[in-house]
Parts: sequence; structure tokens; C-alpha cells
Amino acid sequence: MTACAIEPAAEHEDGDLPRAGCTITADGSYAARLALDGDCWFPERWTLDGPEPYAVPLPAHQPEEPGTEVQPMGDGRVLIRRRTDGRHVFSLLYPTGPGTGELLLGAVQCPDEAARLRLLPPAPGGDKAYALAVGRRSSAVWLVAGGAFGPEQIAEVPGRCSGGAWLDRGGRMLALDRESGGRTKAVVVDLERGGEVSPLLQITDASDDRVLLADPDSGLLLIRSDAPSPGQGRLGWGVLGSTLPVRFPECLRVADCTVTPFAVQPGQVLTPESCGVALRIDGPVGSWVGVWRPAERQVRHLPAPEGWLAGTGFWSRDGVLHLPYATREVRCGVARVEVPGPASTEKEVKSGPDSGRGWDSGPPSREPSETDPPHPVTPRPVPLQQAPLGNLVTK
Repeated sequence: MTACAIEPAAEHEDGDLPRAGCTITADGSYAARLALDGDCWFPERWTLDGPEPYAVPLPAHQPEEPGTEVQPMGDGRVLIRRRTDGRHVFSLLYPTGPGTGELLLGAVQCPDEAARLRLLPPAPGGDKAYALAVGRRSSAVWLVAGGAFGPEQIAEVPGRCSGGAWLDRGGRMLALDRESGGRTKAVVVDLERGGEVSPLLQITDASDDRVLLADPDSGLLLIRSDAPSPGQGRLGWGVLGSTLPVRFPECLRVADCTVTPFAVQPGQVLTPESCGVALRIDGPVGSWVGVWRPAERQVRHLPAPEGWLAGTGFWSRDGVLHLPYATREVRCGVARVEVPGPASTEKEVKSGPDSGRGWDSGPPSREPSETDPPHPVTPRPVPLQQAPLGNLVTK
């Protein structure tokens, strides 16, 4: 077993408390989070694919500890990772009438206190879940749910890795940011070929290049790199397998703010430039939502709904951005923002069990038809190199 120890994915800025956000399945059907009841944290599952969202509490026999991670599965169960006596213990939670059922999956031993472990983003398909264990000299990818015999190490990558983005709909190609030799470069790990590692993002030899988000349909990659401004990370975009350079739009630089992409519109198979990208913008006056498309030269700034689980949300194929929120009055709600095109006016509507009269649930997501193009086969990733630096495209 690869040595590993805790790195709370639900970590707050003070390192003690779980985040207020939630984790959403790749298809947007379910979400899971740690909710607060007085001073006690407990898992909660949200169902998002019905007429209106609703929450199901999944409390155990005792409150959860800070640093506990939860992740929704495609069948509605919730994966939970707890740390117990130096081990990471994984279980699946599910509602059983008035109580909570729990299926123990197994544990990963963590003898090396210098290493860390966290869950990776939900995999496409929703039937498997993965974790990343980061040691002193190497990182291991673990299959922690969906395997035949409990947690299983399926890949080991030289170097210390972070991040995590899925590049295909089959859950095979995983992008990680690997630190090695004092630089961080994104690599791709092929989970069906024994963890074979290939370079993915190498803009210059001296730059730190990270993948933040990836859209499997169009191949759109959202990246952060200090290639344009050494020592200062810039938000940019490229297309997987493209020969065009990585671009760093000036409009994604917001003065005195941190801009982080958190959701990409799916279904834009041949037009990555038209994909809607949702941005979390953190500034001196708080956090709000930005919406941008690579084909555009501006970011649309939108107020976040009250109680937004900041930095979480998902797009429907028809261009509706869904933003989960929770307030004292609405325990489980979703704000929907219609963004059908560059010249369109946004219209926000809310839905929730207590949202009251006057709100509607927004337009239903379009179901794929028999005439829709099939999902493309993800090409073998190649480095997105651009040199010399003076030729970087900004627009």
C-alpha cells in the first residue's frame, strides 16, 4: 500500500471546519455535502434531477469529524471518507426509512504522516469513485468505490500531484497537476493502461501549468499558468488535441479578485468556443458569479443567490446554469440562470421546497434525441505547447 495521510477536501480557510460547498455528480443528478445542525456536522444528499430539488439527511450514530469528505454516487448513495486511527475508512450511505444505512467498503492504511489523501472529483458514469494519495516522492490513484474487492491502488505517478479533471466520458483519462523538479506541469494518467503517464500541458519549460477544468464533449480545457506573467498565474483556455496555442483572455483578469472556473456547459461537441464557463469571483466585497464563453471578449458578472454554496454549480446542455443554495428558509434550493447566447439577457429563477409562490422551476433540461451527434472518442492527449512566449494569443 502507498503511504497516505489526510488532506481534507472539505477544508475551510482556517483548516478546521468543513466547507459550506457541495459536490455534484458529473451528470448533475445528485449532490452531497456536510450540513450543520447546531454544532454537529452530518452528511446530506440532494436530489437535483426532479421537478424541484430536495435534501435527505444521512446522519450516522455520531456527528462527523472536521475533514470528513462526502461524494454523491450515480445511484443516489453517498460515499463518505472518515479518518480513524491513522486509516482512511470508506463507506456508502443510503436512506433506510427513518435511519441511515451504511455499507463498509474498506480502508486505506496511512503509516506515513507526511503524505495526504483526498477524494478526486466525481467520475463520469457515477458508478466509481477515486482518491489521490500524495506521498513524498510519488502519488497514487486509488479506486475506493465501484471495485470488486474494496479500495484498490490502480496507478502510481512519480512526483507530488494535485488537482484532478476527467478528460473523457468513460472515466479513463485523468488529468493531474504534477510537481517535479520545482515546476508543476499537467499530465494525463491512463487508468486502463496501468496508470501510464503522458505530458498534457507544457507551455514553456519554466512555467507552472495546471488544468482546472475539462469538458469531455468539446475538449475545452481551462488552465492556470504563469507563462504570460512569470510568478503570477493567469487563467487561460485551450482545446485538447488542438494545434492552436493556449489563449489567456484579458477579460479573465479582474482587478483585486481571484477568478476560478467551476463548471463548463456540456454538449458543445464541435464548438468549444461556444461553451459556457461559470466562474467564481472572489473580491474584497465578497463572492459572485461570472459567465464567459471563449468566443466572447467579456465576462458577465451576476450576483450570487443568497446562501450560494460558493464555487459549486452545473450547466444543462441548453445553457442553463444551476447554482445550489441553502438558507434558513430554504434548506435545499437551486437558482437557475438562463444564458442561451452571447447577446441574450439572463433571467434568474429559483426552485426549492419552500421557495413560495411566484417562482417556477425553470425550463427543463433538453433530453438527447436520436439525431444528436454521438459522444466523440477522446483523442490521445498531446502537449499544448506554445513558444516563443511573445506569440501567446490574448483576446
